Amino acid sequence: MRSHYCGDINNSNIASEVEISGWVHKRRDHGGVIFLDIRDLHGIVQVVFNPDIKEVFDLADSCRSEYVVNVKGLVRKRIEGAINPKMATGEIEIEAKEIKIFSEAVTPQFPLDDYQEVSEDVRLKHRFIDLRRPDVSQKLVKRSKINSKIRSILEKNNFHEIETPILTRATPEGARDYLVPSRVHPGEFFALPQSPQLFKQLLMIGGLDKYYQIAKCFRDEDLRADRQPEFTQVDIEASFVTTEDIIRLGEDMILSLLSNFTDYKKTTVPRITYKESIKKYGCDKPDLRIPLELQDISELVKNEDFKVFSGPANDKESRVVALKVPGAASMTRKKIDAYTDYVAKLGAKGLAYIKVVELNKENGLQSPILKFFQKETIDSIIASLDVSNDDMIFFGAGKENIVNLSMSSLIKRLGEDLGLINASWAPCWIIDFPMFERNKENNLTSLHHPFTLPAVSVDELKADPDKTLSDRH
Repeated sequence: MRSHYCGDINNSNIASEVEISGWVHKRRDHGGVIFLDIRDLHGIVQVVFNPDIKEVFDLADSCRSEYVVNVKGLVRKRIEGAINPKMATGEIEIEAKEIKIFSEAVTPQFPLDDYQEVSEDVRLKHRFIDLRRPDVSQKLVKRSKINSKIRSILEKNNFHEIETPILTRATPEGARDYLVPSRVHPGEFFALPQSPQLFKQLLMIGGLDKYYQIAKCFRDEDLRADRQPEFTQVDIEASFVTTEDIIRLGEDMILSLLSNFTDYKKTTVPRITYKESIKKYGCDKPDLRIPLELQDISELVKNEDFKVFSGPANDKESRVVALKVPGAASMTRKKIDAYTDYVAKLGAKGLAYIKVVELNKENGLQSPILKFFQKETIDSIIASLDVSNDDMIFFGAGKENIVNLSMSSLIKRLGEDLGLINASWAPCWIIDFPMFERNKENNLTSLHHPFTLPAVSVDELKADPDKTLSDRH
């Protein structure tokens, strides 16, 4: 019922007869000539109906948005002035010879143009209409292609796709299970898996060597930005491999997907130690698309009388950091106050700043805190940050965990507000995670989870657990 998809017809098909099937996207009547834009999964093509063939013309005249039709016709080049560079098929059109109406349609509940904003509740209520929108359908097509690429990468590396059970028993994990009542065993319940963890470990014990699955996982949790009750993950397990093997596999997958489906062209993924990431970005999930880094200035301010800075600078559990924001000295006091309120909600006691209006000029620096510092200290801070005219410097001082949280969050907020995000993608590996951290009661607790191999011997782990690194990346 088709020789071509609508979006695939181009100049190479001129003077050829084609057959297409799809939905009427738009209808236009131009003084006795009818134009129908026909849409399918691959795109849209313009079809012209002349009154020469009355039966065909009358059928086209009766068509409205979302009618499902089949058209046969001759591909021809559009006349000068009618070319549409915004369409992939904008240089050609089809002169219709036949048309069949497979299905009529009422006016859709909302327009299907990509530029039309439609509320999510309306879209979900009429999901079958929403799926016809090119923006939505192309995302599903891309997801299918991504899954296919993932499979090819893993199979190239001798992994085997194995399905694991969905109805299973409840196991203690990080969230609540979804429960499914059993019909044949009244009062008993199945649980939906939070992950295939136990099954894939059984596969390794059973000698299957390398397993993968694009797996559905279920967690009975409240909605959050990074948590969904139902989600899909690429799940893998392998025997007789090293950490470097897994890193290389992950890097191959990440770079292959990015090079195939985005404009990302780098050939390596940078590795950053946990310690360096905390020092530079205040967190272990840095957004490297934002070119802002923290600089520790504790040594520069520890001898100052200004206790807000010197106190934390002389406390081994605290830190004082500076954050240079290029070109932000024109920021208003109202905006600075908004950022101060923002970090206060994260536990910070304030947000000091210096505006670098003009270096090497008296009163070229503007800040309420300048009067509390010796000139030599300010000069050292300016020199260490390599600032330029029109830069802004923000400061964080206090307990290390609060400074890290507030300043890393400020970096992300500034990146969004000031348009500093300079790329769509910036993957990285964070390596050399500590095994443990101290909680409020000063007891050791796993930094992420307890199922991680220590990077040292058991004796070394017992001797100094605080400094033990994990084999986790």
